[in-house]
Amino acid sequence: MPSQAGKTILRVILLCVLFALIVSPFIFQSAVAQSAKEKKAAAAASNVQSGADLYKAHCAVCHGDNLRGTGPTPSPYRPPPDLTLMARRHGGNFPTAYIKKILKFGVPMPEHGPAEMPAWGSDLTAGANLSEAEVKLRIANLTNFIKSSQIK
Repeated sequence: MPSQAGKTILRVILLCVLFALIVSPFIFQSAVAQSAKEKKAAAAASNVQSGADLYKAHCAVCHGDNLRGTGPTPSPYRPPPDLTLMARRHGGNFPTAYIKKILKFGVPMPEHGPAEMPAWGSDLTAGANLSEAEVKLRIANLTNFIKSSQIK
């Protein structure tokens, strides 16, 4: 027959096992949920290209590899601007909001003739199944790449 101390130890062990059985599903669910969030964030980050990669894929064909508007200009568009001079043309301040707007919506359509630049907002999402936040990040990355290429 167990002593009083033995019975107390046995009760403590049984309470610990019972507590572990009750709490462990919550701990496991939390770990699984955290893992799912980390995987989703990693997948989202992998969908977002760098500004340089986006420029090469979408802009270089018209603006040239050097951002100076030296690429071939498809008809009926006019030659594109030199993107290295954006800050200089805006009083020495890089027009971040303006560039983001142009990248998302294009240049407004003139009354006669085509827009000067097509909208890239939808193309930046094409086939990638991106969220609005990821599209904004792509546009921000491209804007920052153009900003980093300004002639001082």
